[in-house]
Amino acid sequence: MSKQLFKSTAIIGLMTLISRILGFVRDMLIAQIFGVGLATDAFFVAFKIPNFFRRLFAEGAFAHAFIPVLADYKETGSQQELRDLINKTSGILALTLLFISLIGMISAPLLIMVLAPGFSLNGTQAELASRLLMMVFPYLLFITLVAFSGAILNAHEKFAVPALTPAILNICMIAATIWLAPLMTEPVMALAYGVFAAGIVQVLFQLPALSRLGLLPRFKIDFQHPGVKRVTSLMLPAIFSVSVTQINLLLDSLFASFLAVGSVSWLYYSDRLVEFPLGILGMALSTVILPQLAKNYVANDSQAFSNSLDWGLRLIFLVGMPATIGLFVLAEPMLATLFQYDEFSATDRVFAGQSLKAYAIGLMGYFMIKILVPGFTSRQDMKTPFRYGVYAMAVSLGLNLVLIFPLAHAGLALATSLGACLNGLLLFRKLLQDQVYRPTQGLWLFLFRIILASGAMAACLSYWLDIEQWNQWNATKRVLNLCEWIAIGGFVYMSALLLLGLRLRHLKIAK
Repeated sequence: MSKQLFKSTAIIGLMTLISRILGFVRDMLIAQIFGVGLATDAFFVAFKIPNFFRRLFAEGAFAHAFIPVLADYKETGSQQELRDLINKTSGILALTLLFISLIGMISAPLLIMVLAPGFSLNGTQAELASRLLMMVFPYLLFITLVAFSGAILNAHEKFAVPALTPAILNICMIAATIWLAPLMTEPVMALAYGVFAAGIVQVLFQLPALSRLGLLPRFKIDFQHPGVKRVTSLMLPAIFSVSVTQINLLLDSLFASFLAVGSVSWLYYSDRLVEFPLGILGMALSTVILPQLAKNYVANDSQAFSNSLDWGLRLIFLVGMPATIGLFVLAEPMLATLFQYDEFSATDRVFAGQSLKAYAIGLMGYFMIKILVPGFTSRQDMKTPFRYGVYAMAVSLGLNLVLIFPLAHAGLALATSLGACLNGLLLFRKLLQDQVYRPTQGLWLFLFRIILASGAMAACLSYWLDIEQWNQWNATKRVLNLCEWIAIGGFVYMSALLLLGLRLRHLKIAK
């Protein structure tokens, strides 16, 4: 079982890695061509809104509500019943998202006023952000249909196509930046056109895979279908419980709109770097483990359920801890290597580095949420993660109001990180208390080894690193030296783990 989960996780991780690399190329081009200023702040806020709703309805609430029901129908129902569920769920989902997209486009100026009120102080920026939002909002409809298709494919253990699909967005935006932007009076509008085109292409990309399974959706409307009613009832609390981090990131942009010009962009670039390990491992594990846990739950196998959670937690600690150390210690070198060219200055690097370090503090919290929330939603328990999400959001919001004054944009990032850590710890404690998760023998020794090895890695990188050198190097030398430092950190970490007695057998799922 662990071999198959490793294989599936590796496939998703590899496909996601390709997408993330293209994402960095995209962001490097945006930083180089558009820099940091009013236009980029306007685009990042406009793009964040449909992206936020996409994660709310698609990757977040919908996936966690739909996959457990889909797994139940797949295991206990007929093929025709499975097709009916897919057809009627897809029809209602498309109708709902079409309505939301139209409302979003019409109310774009109001949304910008509410979610980035600081832009109203500059009428030109508010107007530009509104036009950008009108163009990118339909992306919500397209990408939610993509996520719906991906949920069906993942439930049938077809992981490669859904994992590779996000790369299309980056390809379209890169093309728009290079070829379309120079032709436009307002160059940043090219990014919005790229987003719109990507949504259509992503939908078309997944249709052949669905067709091969014989599960190509035929949109039907039936609000009384029992499966649809179950998905709907689960989705409402899931909207908040699995997406609280995204809500906090949106609030960060709201507060940052009142700060110095560039604050929204600094948060965006630092969040993009945090999303790199989180997307590759966190999203891969969450995608693989949710169908597995749902299958264990339908089979009433509580031991296999607990062991699957244990395997996921071990893997995120093994990779998440060094990723946290690397992002914190190498924050400015990474930003300098990826973005500090032309319009992106050394000052931008320093300020973005502050928020990157703050976001890195919460990386383990983000990882834990990705793994532990499926421990509830796969059992169709949405209320518990919803309640803890409320607690975490309240804490983050309170900390935003406190930390924004001494730390500015970095305080907003730190507040979000601390909220994520609280959320992850509350979820972990609840699963332990209810004995849904029973740690396997040797877990605490496993964690102790990882902490010691991570400390050795942090000491090595901190002692030798000199960020001022990066300012004197060209792009090629920066890339080579960053790769060298990542390799050194990885070597120290893995060597320390081996010396401390950690072996691959410690990552196998217990029987």
